[in-house]
Amino acid sequence: MRIVETKDLTKIFTTRQKKGNIIALDSVSLGVDQGEVFGLLGPNGAGKTTLVKTLMGLTSITSGDALVNGLPPGNPGSRQQVGFLPENPRFPSHLTGRALLVFSGRLSGVSDDDINSRLKPLLVLVGMERWADTKVSKYSKGMTQRIGVAQALIGDPDIVFLDEPTDGIDPIGKLEIRGVLEKIRDQGKTVFLNSHLLSEVEAIADRVAILSRGKLVRVGTVDELTVHENQYEIEADIGNERIVIPEEIGQRVSITAKSMTVSLVKPENINKVIDELRLRRINIWSVKPVKQSLEQSFFEAVTEGPEQTA
Repeated sequence: MRIVETKDLTKIFTTRQKKGNIIALDSVSLGVDQGEVFGLLGPNGAGKTTLVKTLMGLTSITSGDALVNGLPPGNPGSRQQVGFLPENPRFPSHLTGRALLVFSGRLSGVSDDDINSRLKPLLVLVGMERWADTKVSKYSKGMTQRIGVAQALIGDPDIVFLDEPTDGIDPIGKLEIRGVLEKIRDQGKTVFLNSHLLSEVEAIADRVAILSRGKLVRVGTVDELTVHENQYEIEADIGNERIVIPEEIGQRVSITAKSMTVSLVKPENINKVIDELRLRRINIWSVKPVKQSLEQSFFEAVTEGPEQTA
């Protein structure tokens, strides 16, 4: 089930500058399924925060369509089952963490009985039970982010939008937030994660979208975006055998006594390589695609231009 869907979503900011209007989002079409962690990546100025604000109804759509929970963002009903943690949140500093959750729950229309029943589990979930009665003004950046995740969940939403939730948090805090996101997903909720930290997204996201200059350039699972196209590593007892790959099939990238890496013209050519090894009575232990980091895939996407994947 698609909980978020956009089609040709475009946002243009008008400006009086000579350079003309700013196209923040350019015909963005994507879908987010229920129960997944969806990571949104892009360099600064790519349009990530604008997309989140558009889906949250905080900024208008210039053209195209968007649906959240089956309703357009301009309809307040689209946000009834939505939690939101903006980038650099500013919470009332005089409130304690507990009071902030109560305040946020009431703003979301949650009954006092439900708020009271959810308070302790949420504080435990985000690791803030020890500081529940400390004022927000005393919180570190990491503590503020964790209580921010809790306030986004107080309404028991179906989907949570998190804009840079680990920004400014130390490595231990990032690991803790990752654990929180995994628990949220295990509860069947959807997480829409906007982050510039590629390693964090790679570790937690089920699918990833990459924005560049307002355009959606790639979208797919982490595996789909990190598999190096048409390159394979073959583990085999090659020994001193001299393996030659015909140019029309591909080329040999590297070779040792125990493995060989090949780059092929087309993926099905791997069968011809395997057939050659078998003809030489070489034992084959494994054949697997060569993977690259999400960082490498990201760099290729933002430098090569639009080339979406399913």
